[in-house]
Amino acid sequence: MTPNHPKKSMHRLQHTITLRVRYSETDQMGTVYNSRVFEWLECGRTEILRHLGIPYTEMETRGVFLPLVEAHAKYLGRARYDDLLKMTTSISMVGRARVRCDAFIEHSHRNQPVARGHTIHAFIDAAGKPIRPPDWILKVLKNA
Repeated sequence: MTPNHPKKSMHRLQHTITLRVRYSETDQMGTVYNSRVFEWLECGRTEILRHLGIPYTEMETRGVFLPLVEAHAKYLGRARYDDLLKMTTSISMVGRARVRCDAFIEHSHRNQPVARGHTIHAFIDAAGKPIRPPDWILKVLKNA
């Protein structure tokens, strides 16, 4: 594990997915375009929620939304077209009404870092009003 890899702890739930760099995700230099990392962070968040049994579509159906309130990325290395990457995402509560997703992206076979970042999301209802996380979400996070 590299120093940039997310720290494992009992309070952080993790899930790993693989991504293959598509040609459309690269720039003129043949490197992953910087904004793509933020799209990958969204993939990580979506998949960790699905892995925990609370797909985002179910949350929306039940009137719970997670708008983005903060995003950060640090670029640690290069990724090029057709590279196979793995991204480990962890999720944790921040305060009483926010969730934070941290992600670490590296080359799948070489374990060379590509990027790390995080996003923070507030809980709101369908009317856009801030809410506390519903008990059914807190229960899933606690039991995972």
